[in-house]
Amino acid sequence: MISMDMTQVAQTIEAILFAMGDAVEISDIASSLEIDTEQVREGAKLLQEKYTKNISGIRLIEIADCYQLSSNPACYEYIKKVSQIKKQSGLSSAAIETLSIIAYNQPVTKGTIEFIRGVDSTYSVNRLIERGLIDELGRAETPGRPILYGTTMEFLRTFGIKTLEDLPPLPEKSIGEEEGSAENKEEAN
Repeated sequence: MISMDMTQVAQTIEAILFAMGDAVEISDIASSLEIDTEQVREGAKLLQEKYTKNISGIRLIEIADCYQLSSNPACYEYIKKVSQIKKQSGLSSAAIETLSIIAYNQPVTKGTIEFIRGVDSTYSVNRLIERGLIDELGRAETPGRPILYGTTMEFLRTFGIKTLEDLPPLPEKSIGEEEGSAENKEEAN
């Protein structure tokens, strides 16, 4: 076991995240540093404080028990100008509706999505897969074994949430709405 103070832990976390360029699980960081996850969290907190105190263009974000370095959103316009990256087009209202259904009902089949929306959702599902916001999670144990879809870490990163539990609650059902989930309704059909 390597003996490290919190400054060294923070410094090493920063180096690992910079080198990886993507989200790294907290448990993997702990394992590589031969420390427990609580010490990793302490080091990460120290690193976050450093970025805040120094008014940095970099920040440390936590997504689904992972840490990742990210640019400060306040710097986005300047990054865009320097790199001359065309801003990625937004999602259509159909894609947002489809993504919402998946986020709140996952794992969910395309048939369920289409039942809830009332229209074919093939294009929206394919577009969300291309954007990396959803992925195939497996197959349902129902006739035809349809594909089950769910959100990805890119979804969490894009919408700035740590876990699916951070999604805003759905509004209460209004008077007159039918009881029962879309899954139950679909099975009845």
